[in-house]
Amino acid sequence: VQLQASGGGLVQAGDSLRLACAASGRSLSLYFMGWFRQAPGKEREFVAAIFWNSVGTDYVDSVKGRFTISRDNAKNTVFLQMNSLSPEDTAVYYCAADRSWATRRLRGYYDYWGQGTLVTVSS
Repeated sequence: VQLQASGGGLVQAGDSLRLACAASGRSLSLYFMGWFRQAPGKEREFVAAIFWNSVGTDYVDSVKGRFTISRDNAKNTVFLQMNSLSPEDTAVYYCAADRSWATRRLRGYYDYWGQGTLVTVSS
């Protein structure tokens, strides 16, 4: 599976962005999907995950109520809608595919990764 993340950019605090992760090579419906982010000088951290058929989602506490993960298996694409952005959300955002829901928060268990898209939020 090849994953291509897009949608990042430079925005101001309070703005919104929608990230997309397009897959090729295999159907995304086989995988649970996650978004991670890595800020400068920090480790890559879990942001959100979605069940293969969208019946379940999971979010890190810092983005609950602001970010929404969704997927369109027919279009082989996963999205991350980010609202009320703050400078603390500045990071490179990565999408990833995993075969296990139990390990959705653990970056070491993901099978495939996209190349990342940079989100910069100015104050």
